[in-house]
Amino acid sequence: MILAVLRSILVWGAITAVIATALFVAAGSEYLQYRTPVYVTAGFAGVVALSLLLVQPLLAAGLLPGVALRAGRRLHRWTGVALMLAIALHVAGLWIASPPDMLDALTFTAPTAFSVLGVVAMWALVAAAVLAGIRKRLPLRPQVWRLAHTVAASVVVLASVAHAILIEGTMGTVSKTLMCAVAVGSLVLTVGRLKPWIGTRRGWRKQLTK
Repeated sequence: MILAVLRSILVWGAITAVIATALFVAAGSEYLQYRTPVYVTAGFAGVVALSLLLVQPLLAAGLLPGVALRAGRRLHRWTGVALMLAIALHVAGLWIASPPDMLDALTFTAPTAFSVLGVVAMWALVAAAVLAGIRKRLPLRPQVWRLAHTVAASVVVLASVAHAILIEGTMGTVSKTLMCAVAVGSLVLTVGRLKPWIGTRRGWRKQLTK
């Protein structure tokens, strides 16, 4: 019992510390001195979105201490909605701040890799959200749906991490790297726990033997 409580405190304390540090460093960044309020809001929406990616996978797999699997999956859906809203605010704010740059990014003609990766992450998030929204209407085996959703979510995390790492902006190098490492670690732990490919392989084998 005591070990479980200590583990819960350590895990939640570590997650809180990583997110709080990233937000604190971003708030004091020198890059914000000459930026408009719209641009600042868009930037912080991106930091919030990256913060949500730390816990979003863990909730789906029931890996957060003190949160039951069923409750975690409900929270996973709500944090997914929050993630969509944060990304929408991020994109809308950047569009208002600089329409030509956003147009180049959205049409994959931007000269910077981080712009392309950001758009890839955005569309992968849309794909994951659509799959979640129409899950019961799709004529797919649950295992196939789970694999498709996991692949889309993995692209979201990996492309978002690469997007953040390549940007020299408000997030500090150390805090940003730590947050990205934790996000990737959360994804790896979740995929390792759920193993969505196992059930899918069995499903395919059954289809092939019919």
